[in-house]
Amino acid sequence: MSNAFEKTINLGLGLLLYSREKVEEVVEELVGRGEVAKKDARQFASELMQRGEEQREELKKLIQGEVTKALDHVNVARKEDLVTKDEIREIVREQMQQVLREQGFFKSEGTK
Repeated sequence: MSNAFEKTINLGLGLLLYSREKVEEVVEELVGRGEVAKKDARQFASELMQRGEEQREELKKLIQGEVTKALDHVNVARKEDLVTKDEIREIVREQMQQVLREQGFFKSEGTK
């Protein structure tokens, strides 16, 4: 495998960890060696940054999916499964009103 091609592959795979400055530094090094034309350097760096961002998004989705699977496997409650304080207050309020109605302290909503 040629040195330039190998570096490009390694850079592509390592873009998750590279900052824009590091990518530009590597591209400048490739330009200095004549492996990338100077006129193409900016576009090449932009393409590498775009590829890195795409890889970050793919990795993020993969990790989220795996975490979701793991949580489903161990039956951990999710945020949407939890009852909020406001929901609890409403439930308690309704139950208290029902008890008070049953004991004759409040009239039923239908009667006046």
